[in-house]
Amino acid sequence: MSKRTKRLAAAAAILLLIFTLSTTVMSVVMLVNQKNVNKMIAIYTGQLEDPEQEDDVVIAQNYTIKSTTHISDAYKSGDTSQLDDRDKETLAMAKDVIKENIKDSMTPFEKEEAIYKYLTKGMKATTGILTVISDTTNENDNPHDVLKNRSAVCVGYATTFRLFMQMLGIECRVVHNTSLSHSWDLVKLDDGCWYHTDCYMDNESANYRNFNMDDTACRNSGHEWNTGFFEAAVGKKYNYTLMSCKEIKDIYAIPKAVMEAVKNKKQTFSISFKEKIKSEDEKFAKYMVEQLENMMGSSDKIYTSYQWTVNDKGEYVLCYYLTYNSDAGEELTEKQREKIDNKISNVLNQYKFYDTYGNY
Repeated sequence: MSKRTKRLAAAAAILLLIFTLSTTVMSVVMLVNQKNVNKMIAIYTGQLEDPEQEDDVVIAQNYTIKSTTHISDAYKSGDTSQLDDRDKETLAMAKDVIKENIKDSMTPFEKEEAIYKYLTKGMKATTGILTVISDTTNENDNPHDVLKNRSAVCVGYATTFRLFMQMLGIECRVVHNTSLSHSWDLVKLDDGCWYHTDCYMDNESANYRNFNMDDTACRNSGHEWNTGFFEAAVGKKYNYTLMSCKEIKDIYAIPKAVMEAVKNKKQTFSISFKEKIKSEDEKFAKYMVEQLENMMGSSDKIYTSYQWTVNDKGEYVLCYYLTYNSDAGEELTEKQREKIDNKISNVLNQYKFYDTYGNY
């Protein structure tokens, strides 16, 4: 066999090897992707078994609910000898948050509310909008990453909230939904009742929409979970929306009550009625609220949502949740806005932007 023939044979062998390897890799990738697709289908069609456990449950295929009782136990005992460096750092960061936000004189509800505010509003206010540019490779599904990076997925919010509750001596559990795509918390307060709190859903708005809900309100917010495994939430006393309830004359006074709340920049409030709503009045009450929602919906400055519920007396209560959208420019003075506008205009003129694309 000539040298030329040998070289051609060697090249052919190499090409065949490369082709075989690439085909194998492609087959593996396709198999993995198909498994992911099959798993997603199983999750959303309910064919994937919903485990009756709190920890070590995988959410959205990527994020695992992990226990942190070893950290909260170390906080209570003062003995950190069994913690690794990462857990010690988590504990140190959590202790700083408690020191800044919690007072010994607070009730369990007040402590819970303070942590809710920190997770839904305080972190955003501390870090600012530029934190969306992040070089971290962490998952933010655990208290360490959440407290260090100031951002979180739902599992991160839920496990971090639970860690704080357990450190503060408040019983708390992480709940996962039946499709294994979301998680939130169940917290037991001093009235002996459990309440649902979903910090992830209230992130940025901090409007208490998903704070201390009973089972009915939680289900009305789109949550579905294994009610046979997790404790029933029937509490009304510490449902924040009901706590801020205002009595008005009748259903025709609803628009004025809502406008007064908007005027005072309220984020959440509820309305009860002096003239109780009877079954024959339900159609009028429903139409009143829907029309008000439709008319207010044309504004891009405020987002409103509502739900009907009943209080501990069995009376109809209308709950409102308001989110106010602000333009970034509104936070600047007129002089600051003018300076920025001039800078932009000068550069656009320099590059003859207006000549090419029209006047501003």
